[in-house]
Amino acid sequence: MKINNLLKASGKGKGIVVLAIAALLFAACTGDDHSTSSTDPDPDPDPVGFNGPTYADNYTPISGWENRSQWNLANVHDPTIVKDGNYYYMYQTDASYGNASFGHGHFHCRRSMDLVNWEYLGATMNNEATWVKDEINVRRAAEGRAPIETISYGYWAPCVRKVGDKFRMYYSIVHDALIEGTDPNTSWGEEAYIGMMETSDLASNQWVDKGMVICNMSDGVVDYHRNGPNDWNAYYKFNSIDPSYVVTPQGDHWLIYGSWHTGIAAVQINPETGKPYQLNTLDDYGVRIAGRGNININRWQALEGAEIVYNESTGYYYLFMANDELSIAYNTRVARSTSITGPYYGMDGGNVSQGAECWPLVTHPYKFNNHTGWVGISHCGVIKDDTTGKWFFTSQARLPENVPGINVSNAVMMGHVREIQWTSDGWPVVSPERYAGVPQTEITAEKIAGTYEIIIVGYQYRVMQTSSMVSLNANGTVGGGLTGTWSYDSANKELLINGMKCKVFDSWDWESSPRKVTLAISGYTPEGKGIWGKKLY
Repeated sequence: MKINNLLKASGKGKGIVVLAIAALLFAACTGDDHSTSSTDPDPDPDPVGFNGPTYADNYTPISGWENRSQWNLANVHDPTIVKDGNYYYMYQTDASYGNASFGHGHFHCRRSMDLVNWEYLGATMNNEATWVKDEINVRRAAEGRAPIETISYGYWAPCVRKVGDKFRMYYSIVHDALIEGTDPNTSWGEEAYIGMMETSDLASNQWVDKGMVICNMSDGVVDYHRNGPNDWNAYYKFNSIDPSYVVTPQGDHWLIYGSWHTGIAAVQINPETGKPYQLNTLDDYGVRIAGRGNININRWQALEGAEIVYNESTGYYYLFMANDELSIAYNTRVARSTSITGPYYGMDGGNVSQGAECWPLVTHPYKFNNHTGWVGISHCGVIKDDTTGKWFFTSQARLPENVPGINVSNAVMMGHVREIQWTSDGWPVVSPERYAGVPQTEITAEKIAGTYEIIIVGYQYRVMQTSSMVSLNANGTVGGGLTGTWSYDSANKELLINGMKCKVFDSWDWESSPRKVTLAISGYTPEGKGIWGKKLY
């Protein structure tokens, strides 16, 4: 895949460069597993007899296409999940270690009955989306430009929702043809499109392509030319990738999309067609609902991967967004609004729709002891299981750069599923430990007391946050890396550390050897930093 302008313009470039390097080095992969939890034997049963997952976080020995039946959550990027019957179905960007899945179709699917053990089903789109080339050349002809015959594509970031008796997949396609001339430093090279496929049977994995939904559209601020390789003042307003879809309680359907350029947009959708009612004027492409800064000063805004859900228990729409580049720094923020089109406000009262920095910090690169840690944790999917009432957060995560013994370790992308709980003041927190189906138990102050690894997850660009040892003493005091007091609010089921609200999760300690059942905690500081912890003993 050609990458110079195609991928830089979307903020995705660096991660795909890593994948391309991984493809070259894959044959030299040693197969050694240096993620310390990955060589764990089966854990001893805990008192209630629960045995959790033992699969390796370093999956490079089974990363090849011939081993796809063993992948489980290996080779996952930008996952979206929908539930149908007893199964959860997951779909994703075309990305894999060593480019193992390339040449085998697009938007690969897997399914699970428990969100822990996943069966690989294969591609949902087996051939090129032929409508894209036609749309490109229709636009070029209208602008007096010559048609393009040979195009390379990137297939990214699907979103799947059930609409009526059908399932719709909104997906992103970008192409690398230069808009003007032959010099990538003086011409924009990305035009992005969101398309849509439908199926009435997820288990069949057979989809019908319905063509274009929306595309990049020039807003007339600048033209197609660039003033050099560092000019990111794009000719288009909203970048047509990273779709999300939400239906309001009133029955209105909205597509949420956008990446880097000018921010995140919301456009109303005709539920019968799955497409906008019309695309005749710039206003028909939607309204900006979030950004990072003033678009009149800076149209290059490092956020993407938006996901909106409505929580009927709180009455808010929640806008989750990915900030920064995806290979290391990726982190997740969330804002909320009582209206689908905003304004969206962060925990600190900042108006994110007008470009304020978004708080709180939901995920960030982090490291517990006895593990390499995880980076690149964002572009999330959020789902509520209506059967259990539980909420879940899905994303990819990468191993850090330069893990000894793993070629291009930062291209190791594992799918993560984490449980979400909601604080008593209506903010979502995700568990610091991945979901493993640990049985739910009664949480009491006596059970919470003990020694923890705790991370105060503050924002640092491309820097992993690390833990300190903290004791929650039986007498209600806090010692070690933190000081103060703690208590348990049984009415709201919240742990209070110096008044800061944390939810408590029955969890699986993925970093211990052997892995075991534990408690995990997650909350926020008043500034919107994360509080992530797990009980050691």
